[in-house]
Amino acid sequence: MRARTTAARAHHDPGTRGFASDNYAGAHPEVLAALAVANGGHQIAYGDDEYTDHLQRVMHGHFGPTAQAFPVFNGTGANVVALQAMTDRWGAVICAESAHINVDEGGAPERVGGLKLLTVPTPDGKLTPELVDRQAWGFDDEHRAMPQVVSITQNTELGTVYTPDEIRALCEHAHERGMKVHLDGARISNAAASLDVPMRTFTNTVGVDVLSYGGTKNGAIFGEAVVVIDPDAVREMKRLRKLSMQLSSKMRFVSVQLEALLAGDLWLRNARHSNAMAQRLADGVRGVDGVEILHPVQANAVFARLPHDVSVRLQQRFRFYFWDEAAGDVRWMCAFDTTEDDVDAFVQALKEEMAR
Repeated sequence: MRARTTAARAHHDPGTRGFASDNYAGAHPEVLAALAVANGGHQIAYGDDEYTDHLQRVMHGHFGPTAQAFPVFNGTGANVVALQAMTDRWGAVICAESAHINVDEGGAPERVGGLKLLTVPTPDGKLTPELVDRQAWGFDDEHRAMPQVVSITQNTELGTVYTPDEIRALCEHAHERGMKVHLDGARISNAAASLDVPMRTFTNTVGVDVLSYGGTKNGAIFGEAVVVIDPDAVREMKRLRKLSMQLSSKMRFVSVQLEALLAGDLWLRNARHSNAMAQRLADGVRGVDGVEILHPVQANAVFARLPHDVSVRLQQRFRFYFWDEAAGDVRWMCAFDTTEDDVDAFVQALKEEMAR
């Protein structure tokens, strides 16, 4: 009898690399192996499986004994569910103007979550207590949405990283004013690797109430989690997860990916590598006449300014995105599978295009 073969075939060149997004990368082999382990037999659906149960204990090791993880499909879903659970119908969320929840989620926090975003311009993507106070007012004014949550991103959308002391100051400031703190951790692993500290050092230890843990950008196929550190900071998480269409029936396949990343050091290995590749990229382009690095390179992103026509030509050789096309600003992202050869080839291509 002939062995059956799959009908699937490759539709892309696996050797293709770009610098557009860490979402472009595939899944880490250890994550794929974990999925195969979880695939056998039947498990109870909708989160009552053994893998989701074990994930809770894994999360305790990173975020403290009160932490409870609610796996979801994606980062926008994690943020929307978390912020819904932290706010009232009349509530508002203070965030940086550049925050993902403000500029990259299609209006979902406001349209789906039913809350108001109160934004603050930030030069480096980071809020401070003083910046928070630009919007933290009118708590008793029925004509204004009530500020109830401060949402920060670690690391930020500009690739910068909050120190633990900076987050502690924000948490204390918010709590003194009766507000809660949400941390968008789409790249939380990269921040921890950059700071060289455990994730708890800048989350539960300093007062963060709820966080969105990101797995997709660090080696998972799909899957994030809302991690509730303070149970009193949220209401009806399970119902809101379902209502927001983020409840996976086969949740074991989300949970086992997060377990594969977090039970050992895979999350840290991947993050350290992608951060190192971004540093290599930044070092490679520094000194190239006409190229300016815009922000400190503290994680796996490099923001640069260069002539528009050079970027357009370079995009034909390597994919990446404009950040502010009118200004000539671009963003280059590195992933867990970016290699030194990838970076060196990109730097060489940039130099060639600059010389034309």
